[in-house]
Amino acid sequence: MESGRPSPTTSRTDSSLARSISDASPQSLSSILNNPHLGKSGVYSISSDSSSWVGWWSSSTAISLPEFSPLSSSSSKPSDLTRSDFLPYISSILEPYQRFEDIRRHTSKEEDPLLPRGTNAAPADPDAAVGQGDALVACLREVPALYFKEDFTLEDGPTFRAACPFSNVSETLVLQEKLSQYLDVVELHLVKEISLRSNSFFEAQGQLQDLNVKIVQGCKYIRELKETIRLLDKDLVDSARHIQELNSSRNNLLVLQQKLRLILSVNQALSTLKLLVAAADCAGALDVIDDLQHLLDGGELKGLHCFRHLPDQVVASVDSINSILSAEFMRASLHDVGDVDVIILSKAKARPSIGMNGAEDEVKLEEEETSNFRDRFLHIVIGLLRTAKLPSVLRIYRDMLTADMKNAIKTTVAELLPVLVAKPFESDFAPGERTADGDGGGSSLASKLRSLSSENFVHLLSTIFKIVRVHLMRAAEVKKAIEWIMSNLEGEYADGKTSDPNSISNVSKNFRADVLRENAEAVFAACDAAHGRWAKLLGVRALLHPRLRLQEFLSIYNITQEFISATEKIGGRLGYSIRGTLQSQAKSFVDFQHESRMTKIKAVLDQETWVEVDVPEEFQTIVYSLFGTQPSSNGGPDVSPVSTFIDDDGIGKTVTSTQQEILGTDSIDGTGDIARQAKYPSAAGSLERSKADDVHSSHANNSSIKERGRSAAQSIVYRGVGYHMVNCGLILVKMLSEYIDMNNFLPALSSEVVLRVVEILKHFNTRTCQLVLGAHAMQVSGLKSITSKHLALASQVISFVHAIIPEIRHILFMKVPETRKALLLLEMDRVAQDYKVHQDEIHSKLVQIMRERLLVHLRGLQQIFQSWNNAGDNDAQPSQFARSLTKEVGFLQRVLSRTLHEADVQAIFRQVVSIFHSQISEAFTSALKNSEVSTVESRKRLCKDTRHILSCIRSLPTGDSNESVTPNWGRLDEFLAENFGTETAQ
Repeated sequence: MESGRPSPTTSRTDSSLARSISDASPQSLSSILNNPHLGKSGVYSISSDSSSWVGWWSSSTAISLPEFSPLSSSSSKPSDLTRSDFLPYISSILEPYQRFEDIRRHTSKEEDPLLPRGTNAAPADPDAAVGQGDALVACLREVPALYFKEDFTLEDGPTFRAACPFSNVSETLVLQEKLSQYLDVVELHLVKEISLRSNSFFEAQGQLQDLNVKIVQGCKYIRELKETIRLLDKDLVDSARHIQELNSSRNNLLVLQQKLRLILSVNQALSTLKLLVAAADCAGALDVIDDLQHLLDGGELKGLHCFRHLPDQVVASVDSINSILSAEFMRASLHDVGDVDVIILSKAKARPSIGMNGAEDEVKLEEEETSNFRDRFLHIVIGLLRTAKLPSVLRIYRDMLTADMKNAIKTTVAELLPVLVAKPFESDFAPGERTADGDGGGSSLASKLRSLSSENFVHLLSTIFKIVRVHLMRAAEVKKAIEWIMSNLEGEYADGKTSDPNSISNVSKNFRADVLRENAEAVFAACDAAHGRWAKLLGVRALLHPRLRLQEFLSIYNITQEFISATEKIGGRLGYSIRGTLQSQAKSFVDFQHESRMTKIKAVLDQETWVEVDVPEEFQTIVYSLFGTQPSSNGGPDVSPVSTFIDDDGIGKTVTSTQQEILGTDSIDGTGDIARQAKYPSAAGSLERSKADDVHSSHANNSSIKERGRSAAQSIVYRGVGYHMVNCGLILVKMLSEYIDMNNFLPALSSEVVLRVVEILKHFNTRTCQLVLGAHAMQVSGLKSITSKHLALASQVISFVHAIIPEIRHILFMKVPETRKALLLLEMDRVAQDYKVHQDEIHSKLVQIMRERLLVHLRGLQQIFQSWNNAGDNDAQPSQFARSLTKEVGFLQRVLSRTLHEADVQAIFRQVVSIFHSQISEAFTSALKNSEVSTVESRKRLCKDTRHILSCIRSLPTGDSNESVTPNWGRLDEFLAENFGTETAQ
């Protein structure tokens, strides 16, 4: 059929269709008749599911559907119809029908997502199939989006061409039909949406009408109740209400009278408060303030315009009272100390030489004075507690106490320094050793402090110590007074009401802790300020203190230690900064003293001539005082290590004069041979020169003793054993005693002192080995040769140092911390072992010298043997070989016996005897075997030499105390017995 025209087959259903359309909308919906889909009744219906006909109006419905032709014959019976008769119809609607079914399935799945795909579940209520608004959404999907644009206007060219793309009349008719269909679809869905909402609207309208009826009825009831109440008020309540109003008026008048009395009392309290504040009666003023504050907190004055400024007046009064109490607190705790400072300064100026711990300057507060001070302090602290301002006042007090401490020290230095600078003093340093002033004029405060002698500087520190102690003791008394008051708050001084939040009996724990903390911090801050100023004074002279003598440095060190201990005891906290400063200067002192001693010992060793010197009494006293309690040789009293201080310059002069005397009288015999080994002289020359050195040194020592006019010993005695000494050995003894003094008086630096002792002992041992064993003394000291006497004296010095090392270690390690003892003990043991090895090397060198001399003499035996074989040689004396050898051995024995200990001499000669036995017996046996001694006369001469050498060997000290056996028996004795038995008997 053609679009817009009804089919002939549908003419009989016009009435039903019109009736359906009239039920849906008042508008004409004739275009719906174009839908070929029929209802079950054979007519078009719009009341069925919207998906059954809306889906048909898709965007693809622009294609015209073929007209439905009638069946093949109207006269044919149903029984004559077959399925094939419907095939043309089915084929014509197959595609729209499939679309229709797809839309139904899609709609059904959206309504019930739990149904499986493909299930056609139709809702029971057709109106409930699609929710409100869903139909419009479906409608919008069917109508092209072009028509829903906000700017859709057909007057617009592009829009018109997109909406009306026609080219002929037939297309125009089709487009008109499509537009009509779009309009119908939208109208139909709008009508349906309205119908879905109509029930709710009419239901709400009905409820609103019921509500209006109820409201009208309620207003009626209210009017009736009001009328009833009016009648009751008139007949019953008016008289009673009048009585109540009169009673209320009376009460208001009484309240007014009370308010007027309150106003009067507050005015009187304000006047009294002004008078009390002006009279500085803080306790009375605080009582008035407490009453006023109670009225303010209770709200009794609320609403009174005349007292709108009363809180500000109370606050101003409290501030005034706080100012008064704070000023009294500062005056009582700080200002009263100034008078004592003046007294101390006047005494220090008048008597600059008084000791730092003078009893007359000791500051002590008597018990009565302490009690009076607490009584004065009591009302001040109580008042500050009542105003809760004590912590803040204590913070101000801390700052003022710190400033007062610094100012007191500054004033002391400024007033006392000119007096001390003007006082003559003996300079501790050479003129070139003092540090130059930075300003060039020498008038600055730092330059004046550096120009003070150590004695005057200690006096300045002593005065500062006394003044600081006065201030700290007063600060400590303030601290104790506050602590005492705080501890007694809940006792007799807790007179406040418990309901009063400002009552001192209700002081919270946090507030109490705050007060006690600030109270303690004030003393801590004062101690820190004093420590800082003291450390600054020490720092100004930091370059001078290491150069002081030990006694001078100790005077500064000890007073600083006392100052630290006293202030820490008062303040209750360690002063780490000043301790660090003192420790740093003490370490610098030890370092400088060690460097100067290392320089000195190096110079002394390089100048040493290794000649024996007498030991002055001072050095023996040092040994006794350090390592024992044996009295000195002159019967004098014992000298303790602490009280033994010997002037460096005095000792240096003594040793230097001795050394110059020895150098001046010592003459070296230049006729000795030079040893073939590098740098060592021949044995003969060495022994001859040693003998000459003994004679010259003895005369020199005797003459030096007479010139000095004081007693001296030939050796230094340690534990009953004497050691012959040279100049460098005595200097080392003095230095070791000084190190021990530093260790005793500076125990905190004991580990550093031990390391320095180890270093100087190592250097002394190493340099001595180089000078004597290495023969460097021939280059640095001008010695022409190194003799056995030199070796023996070096052995004695090394033996003495090795002997005292255990005692030095014991003394030094009493102050060393346990954590460092193990490592330092190991270092000390290594040094002792090095000295022992050095001593053994010297002894081995002495044995080597004798071995070399023996080899020299053995090389001349062949000529002697040849002379023996000549018939003309009838000399009855031993040969030159035997006489020279025994002479040198005897001289070595005398030299060593006078210098070395008996045990060392015996050890050396045991080796010499062993060498003589082996070397001489081997040479004599070889001569007999090789027939170098062939005649009877030559054999007698050989026997005589052997007996002569054996007699010398038996006289040597080897420690052989067995009397039943021939002394020093050996291979040479066996040679004599084997080859000259009968001749020996003759």
